[in-house]
Amino acid sequence: MEVRHHTNPAQLRGFDTAQLRENYLVEDLFRTGEVRTVLTHADRVVLGGAAPVPGQPLTLPNPDQLRSTSFLERREMAVVVVSGAGSVVVDGDKHELGHRDCLYIGRGAVDVQFHAGDSETHFYLFSATSHASYPTAVARFDEVEFAELGEQSTANVRELRKYIHADGIRSSQIVVGVTKLADGSVWNTMPPHTHDRRTECYLYFDLPAEHRVVHLCGEPQETRDIIVANEQAVVSPSWSIHSGAGTHSYAFVWAMAGENQAFTDMDQVAVTELR
Repeated sequence: MEVRHHTNPAQLRGFDTAQLRENYLVEDLFRTGEVRTVLTHADRVVLGGAAPVPGQPLTLPNPDQLRSTSFLERREMAVVVVSGAGSVVVDGDKHELGHRDCLYIGRGAVDVQFHAGDSETHFYLFSATSHASYPTAVARFDEVEFAELGEQSTANVRELRKYIHADGIRSSQIVVGVTKLADGSVWNTMPPHTHDRRTECYLYFDLPAEHRVVHLCGEPQETRDIIVANEQAVVSPSWSIHSGAGTHSYAFVWAMAGENQAFTDMDQVAVTELR
């Protein structure tokens, strides 16, 4: 498990490109035959990637840094399939997942195994501390309701699906969903916002290998950009905007943890205020 410490706005102003990427970008989550994890001290969020191949399941490890009897002893987790299809077995119960489907695993689960389908499968993991136990549940991309957002004139037509939230799959503190951009649209979360009570992470996927997303971060009056490839994640501290534009259409998992679960708890920033 890689451990990253928290940063503050004053630090970001002096970061060069390498330092921005070192502190906020997670580049190598999916390595064939491994489960990789990154703990950020921003709301104690853990990001992870499991990349099993057919016939060789992977088990969720219990890193020493958590000081627990199992990974989920005091945590909950969301699992989203970002490549391929497969299944997750939680304490003996098997859950089949297709591309972009989501599985919520509640606090107290002990044995979690990731199984590939017909080819290598990439499972994206998002975990936060939990004060209550909720049942394991599945949300399917094609079955959950979605909101159509944006306009073609501003190149941000997109579908937003909420999986784990107050009116969907219940959790202790995490909120998770997937947004898919329409062909010809490139902008996500524009106009941008911050929410001082939560950390949010974006995992970009369904992006062709030769394309990139320019992710905007930082305070609204002191923005920076990070160039992001397919299946890479960006950690956005509570004081940072999180928005981006791609050279091709794409999808992303947005996941939050912090003081509340109110999806609308955002501090909106007008485009004209950005610097």
